[in-house]
Amino acid sequence: MRLQKIPRVKTISKEDFIENYLRPQKPVVIEQLTADWDAFNKWSLEYISEIAGDKIVPLYDDRPVDYKDGFNEPHAKMRMKDYIDLLKTEPTDYRIFLYNLMKEVPQLQKDFKWPDIGLCLVKQLPMLFFGGANSKVFMHFDIDYSNILHFHFHGKKRCVILPPDQSKYLYKVPHALISREDIDFDNPDYKKWPALKYAEGYVTDLNHGEMLFMPEGYWHYMKYVTPGFSMSLRAFPRKFSNLAKAAYNVLVMRHYDNLMRRVQGQAWIDKKNEKAFVETHKKLGITKR
Repeated sequence: MRLQKIPRVKTISKEDFIENYLRPQKPVVIEQLTADWDAFNKWSLEYISEIAGDKIVPLYDDRPVDYKDGFNEPHAKMRMKDYIDLLKTEPTDYRIFLYNLMKEVPQLQKDFKWPDIGLCLVKQLPMLFFGGANSKVFMHFDIDYSNILHFHFHGKKRCVILPPDQSKYLYKVPHALISREDIDFDNPDYKKWPALKYAEGYVTDLNHGEMLFMPEGYWHYMKYVTPGFSMSLRAFPRKFSNLAKAAYNVLVMRHYDNLMRRVQGQAWIDKKNEKAFVETHKKLGITKR
């Protein structure tokens, strides 16, 4: 894929962020937005283990979607302390995904500030994400088409993101928010997935305390270079068309997909994966399989 580095600034004014990134829907990394947060100095895996060690957390790995799995259904559960010990001692595919730990551990909310950056952030939805070294988050876009401020802590995380208009190259699975899960986005096989050669997007490595702005509807693939965790703050989509898509995804699409999994089983998953392949090539005029 043709990836360019995401622009970076150390700090930025509200006016410049709105004019140069929010309105044109362009990504940016702000390196020092968290410099005056308590979280910048306090947030580490050890700190999370200390204050939330007894919480039971949902875990996900990189296994392919199975028809028996519900929407965002976890693959395992574990005490936070045990999970963090696992992250620190050995490689693991287990990740914490979209977990509202802030609700479970309210004192974490005292460690960060809601940025005054031109977005009306949803105060009820600060989400945390954890992963071990080399664990991956499959290529997807978010169900609610939010504008996202994505902060990383403790280590390094690689982020590959692509605008919504690149969907036609990404082998999007019908009735889902993901691309084909058997694509290796670290080392794409262009003979098997030729459409990927035309995809254009962005890449960056987030370090401790840095924030990535991901505009609404952007695809993203994340890889934890080292064990660490991230926090996402979200704002509803500004475009009415994206707000309508978000409503459809939440109210119709996910329920329809769950129904078809129950009715057709694995055949439904296999059929969707085949359609992702066939329809992508058909739209682009690619005849070679």
